[in-house]
Amino acid sequence: MKPEDVVAANGAKPFIAFTIAAVTDYGKGHEVLYPNPGFPIYDAQIRAQGAVPVALPLHEAKGFVFDIDDLARKLSDRSRLLILNSPQNPTGGVLSRTELEEIARIVSKYPNLWILSDEVYSRMVFDGKFQSIAMIPGMAERTVMLDGCSKTFAMTGWRMGFAANRTLAPYFATWMTNTDSCPSHPVQYAAIEALTGPQDEADRMMASFQARRDIIVPGLNAIEGVSCKTPGGAFYAWPNVTEACRMVGCETAEEFRKMLLYDAGVAVLADIHFGPSTGEGNFIRFSYATSVDNIHEGLSRMADCIKRNAKATAGAKA
Repeated sequence: MKPEDVVAANGAKPFIAFTIAAVTDYGKGHEVLYPNPGFPIYDAQIRAQGAVPVALPLHEAKGFVFDIDDLARKLSDRSRLLILNSPQNPTGGVLSRTELEEIARIVSKYPNLWILSDEVYSRMVFDGKFQSIAMIPGMAERTVMLDGCSKTFAMTGWRMGFAANRTLAPYFATWMTNTDSCPSHPVQYAAIEALTGPQDEADRMMASFQARRDIIVPGLNAIEGVSCKTPGGAFYAWPNVTEACRMVGCETAEEFRKMLLYDAGVAVLADIHFGPSTGEGNFIRFSYATSVDNIHEGLSRMADCIKRNAKATAGAKA
């Protein structure tokens, strides 16, 4: 890959829209497949660009990876883009090399299908090494690799993202030039230092995320009514709170989220913020990009909140 194959933008988000616009025609019924639950910008931009969203449910039993057979069933001549995100927001799920090879085998039958590989959490794989579908022979040419400085280098507010694909890069550059012009020069120079300078601090931060994961996941599983798979990457936990919702009288994860916020001062997001229900229960998302003390305090407040409201609910039914 050459420097001219890479384009920078104000964050990684613009490239989601640029990619969809580049490979689909507005209102022509072209389909974009995307993970659900997933980063909400995927669905929003698919619709904004006049394409048809096709959700790929992520299954708890599979470690929050979509079913490969489901992908095969949903692909057709109308399919134009498959969005992959690994490690994944909000579940922390990670695609293995074997799964990526299976995906590559299936999509190879569709010459008009592109891949958008959202790799903003690529440095945050805790078990094993990060794998990109672009590493598989024959896939780099049809894959847009998307990354940025927000996560690995904690530069969220700086707004620096970049995407790479030899064919589409000139079109991305044209869109960027005619919309935001370019990322600010000070931020570009800061990104160069982050990418080419010592990686000690980034590595230290990754180790701290793993340590926090190994605190929050057992802590969640110790709370009555809550179960949580161990995420393979990113800095999110995606616990199943179906039983906790039943215990406290909440019909949905959104109701439960509000209870945690107003009754316990614990801020989380509910599953509805990441797409329609997959039918596997109620889930909430924790971010453990916070201190260990805050994690312990949040877990304690959540446990107390469930106990208190479960007792009140049981008393009201009696």
